[in-house]
Amino acid sequence: MKIHKEGHATITLISSLLIVSIATMQVFFPKAGALALWIYLPLVLLLVMVVQFFRSPQRPFNYNDSGVVSPADGHIVVLEETSEKEYFNKPMRQVSIFMSPIDVHLNRYPVSGKMIYFKYHPGKYMVAWNPKSSYLNERTSIAFETSENQHVFMRQVAGFLARRIVYYGKVGDQVKQCSELGFIKFGSRVDLLLPLNAKIDVKIGDKVKAGVTSIARFEPTASNAGE
Repeated sequence: MKIHKEGHATITLISSLLIVSIATMQVFFPKAGALALWIYLPLVLLLVMVVQFFRSPQRPFNYNDSGVVSPADGHIVVLEETSEKEYFNKPMRQVSIFMSPIDVHLNRYPVSGKMIYFKYHPGKYMVAWNPKSSYLNERTSIAFETSENQHVFMRQVAGFLARRIVYYGKVGDQVKQCSELGFIKFGSRVDLLLPLNAKIDVKIGDKVKAGVTSIARFEPTASNAGE
């Protein structure tokens, strides 16, 4: 199992704490017996959870220039029409993915194209399934224009446990669908805002995988329809 680079420091820290705890108990409390397990067990469980959280599984990616693939592992929690007011300033269709602490938290680009906007927003740490978290929590906002002139807006939203959002790109980058976009540490959500005429391929409650699950398919734009 491959572990993502974002998890190396955290896993090393927890492993070191476990080793020190075992050594301390063996040297200073050799007769602690079963009592020592109450010290070891929480650290072992935490280590297992963190290793699972930072895993980076190898997958057969689903490349589709005429569609949108999931940028995150998790479950679909929102499907609705909304008004995107930060950059495109127009009605769009929102698809939100909740990432639990046991999901892979590596994010991937949902489309190929040009990154045309990025902004980091400091904020609160409400539970990520709360609809208000999209606007009140710490988050990043990213806008893309695809090679087929489609507009996609995305938010990485921190959750109750998340305390760090990592994004690897910058404005002007040509990005490739399914390549690594960034990381959100410890419970979070991702919002996708898509053109109103996008054909949605998921429903509330669906389990999705980053780089694999088709979220939506684009209808041809007026300029492309005539080609």
